[in-house]
Parts: sequence; structure tokens; C-alpha cells
Amino acid sequence: MRTIDLILKKRDGGELTNSEIEWFVQNFTSGDIPDYQVAAMSMAIFFRGMTTRETTDLTVAMAHSGDTLDLSDLIPGVVVDKHSTGGVGDKTTLVLAPMVSACGVVVAKISGRGLGHGGGTLDKLEAIPGFQIQLTSDQFRAQIKETGIVVAGQSTSLAPADGKLYKIRDVTGTVASNALIASSIMSKKFAAGAQAIVLDVKTGNGAFMTTLEDARELAELMVAIGQNSGRSTVAVISDMNQPLGYAVGNALEVREAIETLRGEGPPDLREHCIRMAGHMLHLSGKVDSVSSGSELASKTLKDGSAFHKLIKMVSAQGGDTKYIDNPEQLDQAEIVSTIKSHQDGFLSRMGAINIGKAAVILGAGRERKNDPIDLAVGIVVHQKVGSRINAGDPLFTIHANNSEKVAAATKEALAGIEIKTEKVSALPLHYDVVE
Repeated sequence: MRTIDLILKKRDGGELTNSEIEWFVQNFTSGDIPDYQVAAMSMAIFFRGMTTRETTDLTVAMAHSGDTLDLSDLIPGVVVDKHSTGGVGDKTTLVLAPMVSACGVVVAKISGRGLGHGGGTLDKLEAIPGFQIQLTSDQFRAQIKETGIVVAGQSTSLAPADGKLYKIRDVTGTVASNALIASSIMSKKFAAGAQAIVLDVKTGNGAFMTTLEDARELAELMVAIGQNSGRSTVAVISDMNQPLGYAVGNALEVREAIETLRGEGPPDLREHCIRMAGHMLHLSGKVDSVSSGSELASKTLKDGSAFHKLIKMVSAQGGDTKYIDNPEQLDQAEIVSTIKSHQDGFLSRMGAINIGKAAVILGAGRERKNDPIDLAVGIVVHQKVGSRINAGDPLFTIHANNSEKVAAATKEALAGIEIKTEKVSALPLHYDVVE
């Protein structure tokens, strides 16, 4: 085969065969295909798209481009994983993983860092002093056996084709391709040993898929990839027009997750995690319905077993558990500034995109992959869309370590806030389930 022939075939709208896709992935992973030809293929796929069969073949080929985790000897039954397409204030994994593990289902999760206005689970976990996110395969397996729960970073040996391809997509304007997005997400899940997958596909101004139509299209494609590959897959389409919960920023979100595991925390975060846990427990075979799974998961918040699972995980990964028992000791910002409403009315918009960008201005997120982040800073919103507001009520609180950034972050956050005189309905938490 010749790379140029495959590029021309896709450029002209042709459908690549399984063997052609496997050959291409194998050779660009090994470095035998230069980056400029990978970029050309990415652009051809961006404009011409891929069929579901092609996308499935690309997913499987990338999953097998390096090592794969086989956890069948450690985990009885089905290995279930969860993935979120990213959002603002999305600390779901910090709550969900302990809940599901406390129900007796092993959780072995590979997570990522944040980029842009969306936060990353690994960054949040690193707000816990001592917590180790990079584990060897032996350490990963040993912790599963010991605690039944692990959340760690992706090894460079897992789905290396995806990592190489994403770097090229990121600098060639080809990130926004459903085929490439879906294969990227699902290849990592396959490589990590997932036999069943629950997807949290966000939609709204703070999500990658801003419209419900686009979110549903991506969800349907990923579910099809999972099913075509013999993996039970469910996608929940959830709202990201406003932050999930109240806290946005790494240490702030860890505190909020701990509050939720103690049976408190924001109602929307708690409800979302219980719903997602219901799907995970159902796919695992632990319960015979999603509602039964949600009911079982809810009990782990009331009896404290989910909170104790978090302590077990943090301890096993080298974190100092005193910060879990006393989250107020986590890093705190030097400057705390609360912005209040100047008018009465109903909150009609709390733009997640604006809150996320404001958090990045403060240093809670990164614009480029290697940017350092400040674990203490961020924003806490005090209202949800539909809330009745009086003049003088707090809208949000800025947590900063640099006084020069406060004004810019405040301006960005305020740009996403609208208050109307007429009553406004609350936003739905979930829109649809794709099975």
C-alpha cells in the first residue's frame, strides 16, 4: 500500500477498508508515515467523514496500536467504564467512582487532564497532596485487587496512535470531526479493558457539542462503535449550559465532591452522579434496572460507604487522607471576591463557557497542554438558571492568587450572566439516553 493512495481515496469520498485502516494506523504509529501525510488524511476525513464501519475499524486499530489492559483475571463479571466529553465544574468521576465501587463493582478508570475551559479529573485529584496519578500496569492491577477502585492517568503505551493523531489534529484544525472524536474516546476505553461503557455526552454553550442535535449524533456514533465491537454502550446526553454543581476550579471542586460524598453538596451534581451510577451498575449486571442501580448508589451517600471508598483510593495512591477528612485544609486562594447582583429578576443565563474561561484566566485551567495551573483558584457560582434573584444577592465568588487577573475574570464571568424580569424555567439536567 501507499499512503498517498489512501489519502486520495478518502479525499475523493471513498470508503477505506479495514486492512487499509489497520495499515495506516500501524505505520503512522511507528513513524513510517510522516506527520504531513497524517495531517492530510485528517483533513480528508474532516471533510469527507467516515462511515460507522470505518470509524469502528479506526477505533479498534488505535486501541491495538499499543498495550491493552486485560483485567478479566482480577474483576469478576463485566468491566464497566465511564467517560464524559468534558464540561465546566464536571467533577463527576470524583463522586461516581467511589459510589459504584462501594456498591461492589470494581472501578478501574483511566482519566485525563483539562484543556481550555473544560476541567480534567487528573488535575482535580492532584489538588490532594501526595496523590499519584501515574501508575505502572503492576501498580494499577495491585490497587484494583486491594481496593476495587483506581483512577489514574493514561500510560503512553495505551493507544499511542490516538495520542499521536490528536497532536496533529490539534494544530491542523481537524479536532471537530465526529469520526475522529468518537474513535479517540472509544479507543482509549477499549485499550483500558472496558467491556461496557457509559458515556456522558455534554451539550450546551460550555460543551464541545453546543447543540442537542450534534450531541445526539456523536452519542449515537459512539454507541454504535461500542455495540459493533461487542461492548454494551449507553450514552446519557446531559446539560452544559451552566456549570455542574457550584464550584469550578481544582481544589474547590474536590471540596464539593467530598461534600457530595458526605450526603450534602449541590442537588444537580448529586442527581447526575446517581443517574450515571445507575447506568453503570445496570451494565455491570449488579442490578436488573437503571432505577434499581440509582437507588443502590444513593444509599452509599447516606451510609457513608462511598466517602470511605474515596479515602481508600486516596490512601492507596499516596494521597494524604487528612485532606479528605478536613477538605478546608486544601489549598486556598489569597483573594476572595464576591460579585453581587445589581438588579431584581430571574437568572436566565449562567454561561458555562464564560465561567470556564474566567477560571482559565485565573489560572485554574490551561490554554496549552504544558501550561502550569494553580490548584487553589477558581470560581464558585451561587445561582442556577431559573433562580429568583434580588439586588444584592451573590452571583459568584472569585478565588484568585493574582489581583491583576480578578478584573478580567470578573468581566468574563459577567458576560455570561443575564437576568430577566419575567419568570424563567430551570434547565433540564438530562435530555436523552441513547442505547
